[in-house]
Amino acid sequence: MVAAGYCMYGSATQMVLSFGNGVHLFTLDPSVGEFIITTENVKIPEKPKTIYSVNEGNSVYWHEPVKRFVEKIKNMEPNPYSARYIGSMVADVHRTLLYGGIFMYPNDKKSKKGKLRLLYEGNPMAFIIEQAGGKATTGTQRILDVVPTDIHERVPTFLGCTRDIDMLLEEFEKGC
Repeated sequence: MVAAGYCMYGSATQMVLSFGNGVHLFTLDPSVGEFIITTENVKIPEKPKTIYSVNEGNSVYWHEPVKRFVEKIKNMEPNPYSARYIGSMVADVHRTLLYGGIFMYPNDKKSKKGKLRLLYEGNPMAFIIEQAGGKATTGTQRILDVVPTDIHERVPTFLGCTRDIDMLLEEFEKGC
């Protein structure tokens, strides 16, 4: 992968791009009709917020490592994590990029391979998160190391700051 990016539409129209040498944030200036670079070398904060993003409506189907991790961070003392789930991968990952925390779309008992597609969801976002100093994993391997066997291949997806991905991986190492 040599480049990845996405656009966010809201109070401002933003475009996030990486060409393999950092992550850069551009904002549309409607007065000239062009994107202006507003933040160069975006990095996930060294002291990230304690935020997690996952559809907890599927928690009954999750595998044990994900269940343990979410229970651990929800009950962490003295600062339990806050849930923030918009339901849009781009918006949830954008928040993770700017503030830290973790975005999760795990595989589960219903969706054995996960829901997100490797080539056009997992890989591009993993590339951006890693370029910003974070980590991206399936729970068993780095997302960018997955060799696709199908154009629409799905993968479990966990993206975030190093602190949170490392904690998650500890739960996966314990097994089911």
